[in-house]
Amino acid sequence: MILILIYTYSHYLFASLTVHITAMYVVFVAVAISAGTPPYLAMLAFAFFSNLCMSLTHYAAGPSPIFFNSGYVPQNTWWRLGFIASVVNLVIWLGVGSMWWKVLGLW
Repeated sequence: MILILIYTYSHYLFASLTVHITAMYVVFVAVAISAGTPPYLAMLAFAFFSNLCMSLTHYAAGPSPIFFNSGYVPQNTWWRLGFIASVVNLVIWLGVGSMWWKVLGLW
């Protein structure tokens, strides 16, 4: 869970989602697997959270700069709402989602 949090919020330090995934996905999956996480679960969890990072910042994904440059949402509002959305996503995906993954037999 700590790795997922670090992986998700480290996206604030990257200029694009592609760079973030390229630089960190394999490393974090390898660390999770070496810590005892089932490989299939580790790969899927980091893949899902790679997509959930797209709402964090105004430069996170391809469409984000287009929406941001329209001028309707100030940068501080975007970052605040992105953080709130990320907390909601983490609660849903790690709370309810982890129980569902257990039912499916992923771990």
